[in-house]
Amino acid sequence: MNIIPGLKDGASVSEAIRLVANMFNLAGIDDAVVDARLLIGHALYLGRTQIVSQSNRTLGTREINAISTLAARRLQREPVSRILGRREFWSLTLEVTPDVLVPRPDTETVVEAALDFIVRNGLRLEKLRILDIGTGTGALLLALLQEMPNATGIGTDISEAAIAVAKRNAARNKLATRAQFVVCNIAAGLSGPFDVIVSNPPYIPHGDLATLMPEVRDYDPVLALDGGRDGLDAYRAIAHEALRLLGTGGRLVVELGVGQEQAVAALFMQAGLMVSPARPDLAGIPRALSASFPTPGTP
Repeated sequence: MNIIPGLKDGASVSEAIRLVANMFNLAGIDDAVVDARLLIGHALYLGRTQIVSQSNRTLGTREINAISTLAARRLQREPVSRILGRREFWSLTLEVTPDVLVPRPDTETVVEAALDFIVRNGLRLEKLRILDIGTGTGALLLALLQEMPNATGIGTDISEAAIAVAKRNAARNKLATRAQFVVCNIAAGLSGPFDVIVSNPPYIPHGDLATLMPEVRDYDPVLALDGGRDGLDAYRAIAHEALRLLGTGGRLVVELGVGQEQAVAALFMQAGLMVSPARPDLAGIPRALSASFPTPGTP
């Protein structure tokens, strides 16, 4: 059943994009034109350049129905990446399923902060050992392995289904020989030292879950969102494990929720870590907090 007013047999690709985008705008969906273009391209098996070159092509009933079906899912606020089953992150194409958090552009700030440390210290070609706590799709670990050709790493997650997704993403991006994935809580059973530890932990306070945007609240797994009463449970657990896992001269980088920099920094300092100011994301929000153990002789 076609739910897009005006979209009928004989409509062109460009007209379909306009009509679907208009429907999305009326529903209050951000990036309506971008979403319409992606979904219509997916329905018609057209890439980015093809959807432009074939903009005047007319559509038949089956194509109209395919577009309408995808548009209906987006109008239910299902994220485009979940409809497509994939997400671009740091030049990687990652599979996403209902079992994993969809990687956000903000999370690339964690990769940038870790790479700043690595490059500044001349370590990009070294055989470093990386740990990604709460790996989900494997996004952070795989992005770093992509940039560090001699590094190896381990991704952990409490969800067995998420680990299965991460393994497929490692294989898809030809990084499986350097990546291992383990089902465990934080890093239980693993041995350090690791040169780089990264994490995008669950950090939403439990009481705030109901207020999240429907794209997040209704489609991201609660395990990947719920940070406990104050949103800091996972940071406490990471701070507790840091002494055991982080090597001398190594770096820990975690993603932060809005307004969490001071609280997380305090937790890390109580664990004996030296904390650097958080790196802001593109919106200027402190997003990636870095920490390390003080070098001998540091006051």
